[in-house]
Amino acid sequence: MPAPADATPMIPLAPGIHYVDLEFLGHPEIIATAVLHGTPGAALVDPGPSTSLATLRDRLSRQGLAVGDVRHILLTHIHLDHAGATGSLLKENPAIEVYVHARGAPHLADPAKLIASASRLYGQDMERLWGEILPVPADRLRILHGGETLSAGGRELRVAYTPGHASHHVTYFEPSSGIAFVGDTAGIRRGSGAYVMPASPPPDVDLEAWRTSEERILAWDPDTLFLTHFGPFHGARPHFQQFNERLAQWNAAVRRLLRDGRLTEPEQQDAFVAEATEDLQRTVGVTEAEQYRRAGSIAYSWQGLARYWRKRGF
Repeated sequence: MPAPADATPMIPLAPGIHYVDLEFLGHPEIIATAVLHGTPGAALVDPGPSTSLATLRDRLSRQGLAVGDVRHILLTHIHLDHAGATGSLLKENPAIEVYVHARGAPHLADPAKLIASASRLYGQDMERLWGEILPVPADRLRILHGGETLSAGGRELRVAYTPGHASHHVTYFEPSSGIAFVGDTAGIRRGSGAYVMPASPPPDVDLEAWRTSEERILAWDPDTLFLTHFGPFHGARPHFQQFNERLAQWNAAVRRLLRDGRLTEPEQQDAFVAEATEDLQRTVGVTEAEQYRRAGSIAYSWQGLARYWRKRGF
């Protein structure tokens, strides 16, 4: 079905760089895909899930592009809200090359473990949220470790290994525009940008690695952080300062609740979600808080942080 005439077009970031609001499940400003395009063709940074493919195709067409024009997909990591559509895009255009960290690549070639892990989190909502999840042919995978420079979408991009949110996370930096495509390393920030919310789902949150990743990003001195959830924000250092303050607040709450022997594990999670939600609503309002929670589950962040601290004896 074609998109309505008033649908949001691709939004410019810099010459030859735009981004798309995938309008995930009909909601604005949840998942963004960056589009780099030049004479060699187009590159997509985090194409999102298959459930948003119709929107992605429509927005590309409004820029005079099609999936057949895509030469590269740059994945910050393989979580389904970022990478779920990759195999479907390769089925449509088998010539696409996919850049991904070495730890994530095997799970694109054979997504069985990825699907099983996600199914434990999302249960019966898997199909509704993410749709089709197809394997990526192994010969189309381009393996990253961090430290590389690559050419895509008519641009030269630098790559840094940036774990913390996920052990296979990378960040891409385009020097001429000063844009760092940070995936989930800088959290979730929407609308006015009044609130920066961490995204710390299980299974491999690593707080020490996260700070090192932040240092790697800031060493580029980026002008703009591009967040998959959602969009561009100027002022990398103030942004990370807000992110770290809230992550510290969340960690303190997690450790306090884990030590509270009066609460069962489900009660601990419920208490954390209620506390974090109240803080979020106080800052951005009830309606906007619900959109933040669509972009990243607070309950999953509890699970990731609680797992991290339990492994360390909190």
